[in-house]
Amino acid sequence: MLAAAASQSKVYGLGCSHEGVAASTRNNAPAIASGHVQIRQESVSQLPFSDGMFDLVTAVETHYYWPDLPADLREILRVPKPGGVLVSIAEAYKGANSRMSRLAEKYLDRTGMTLLRADEHCVLFENAGYQDVRVIENDAKGWICCIGRRP
Repeated sequence: MLAAAASQSKVYGLGCSHEGVAASTRNNAPAIASGHVQIRQESVSQLPFSDGMFDLVTAVETHYYWPDLPADLREILRVPKPGGVLVSIAEAYKGANSRMSRLAEKYLDRTGMTLLRADEHCVLFENAGYQDVRVIENDAKGWICCIGRRP
């Protein structure tokens, strides 16, 4: 969907699992063949991109599995252009009044997830160096979106 919305731009997708990268590669085959999309298996901890390469970086349903959330957010801060934006979206966060969030909290010890409250997301982004940080949440659906800008 992002590739369709950014039809005049190059879109890069990263995943840490072979299965996720394979599925994304299949789903984006025409866009990959045209050179519009590139999918790679890489770690968020060591992004394979130049400093200041992107206008927008997105993280959808991923941040709770990152190896070192504070350090990985600082690594991401390296790759947007000055003024570029990171948008992180998740369907579960600590304290949300949704079934998914309650289950995620209940089984944290089995999943290895890191769940944060909405205010903790904001502090995390600010401590990593992002500016104009905004957190948008839908408590009943357990949906959260965190937006920060590279200075």
